[in-house]
Amino acid sequence: MTSTTARLALATCAELPDLDPDDVPLRDALLERGVATDVVVWDDPTVDWGTYQHVIIRSTWDYTGRPTQFADWTHRVERTSTLLNPATVVGWNIDKTYLRDLEKAGLPIVPTIWLDPERNFDSRAIHTRFPAFGDFVVKPTVSAGSRDTGRYQADVTTSRSLAIMHAKNLLGVGRRVMIQRYLGQVDTVGETGLVYFDGQFSHAVRKGAILDGPFRADDTELYAREEMSPREPSDAELEVADRVVAALPQLAPGVDKPLLYARVDLIPDNDGNPVVLELELTEPSLFFTHAPGSLERFADAVVARL
Repeated sequence: MTSTTARLALATCAELPDLDPDDVPLRDALLERGVATDVVVWDDPTVDWGTYQHVIIRSTWDYTGRPTQFADWTHRVERTSTLLNPATVVGWNIDKTYLRDLEKAGLPIVPTIWLDPERNFDSRAIHTRFPAFGDFVVKPTVSAGSRDTGRYQADVTTSRSLAIMHAKNLLGVGRRVMIQRYLGQVDTVGETGLVYFDGQFSHAVRKGAILDGPFRADDTELYAREEMSPREPSDAELEVADRVVAALPQLAPGVDKPLLYARVDLIPDNDGNPVVLELELTEPSLFFTHAPGSLERFADAVVARL
């Protein structure tokens, strides 16, 4: 039931009407600070967003199938409210082609080949863009939680054929595709997600590898289940993530001060050097349950914005 006193809305999706479990404690933390909140489904047509002074994007994880509608929603919210993070940033961050901007700025990213649907790639053209050896990943540039993503073996004919079909199917419905070499150390070292509040490093987590085979069209989960644990980032990881966050005013449109939240996901390349897999500025999990004190830090950062 929607309250009449809440100044702040936490945006979610219909499949998570009470937020993702990791975010649920945020409501109590804010209430302890005198801030009542409503949890509101972002595409609910009955919601009057103008009743909220501020809106924070949290568990809106179904937007990847409707990115244009979601981007339009962010701008509509901003006509009457302050959206955190801002609509211009969200629009830039929805599509992983933002990685091109990071690379141009001299930041290390996972080496990526980009396929645009306008090029009308046939099977042979797609085939020639795959790596000649090792494992690789095919995914759309708009995705979350490893949805519509598959891992393939370059030197196995059947696997390569499945990868071609995967890429063709995505391109055929107008989705841009990215091809990335699968960096093997992620299987042992894992992925490191570094979380920032107000431009300052808060905490980090280790995410275990989750891609174990080709994309399966019958996988209807909202997001892939991840094995999480606390992690102390290395100096090299912290240095790369700090550089990414510091570069945001030059990279993302409309950034004139530190963002409320950001998460930089890093994996080691074949030499062990950290490279950016993703930069999450839209609706990242912040992993409060894996870092004591992080919930309180975030709640304080939110209150300071109100």
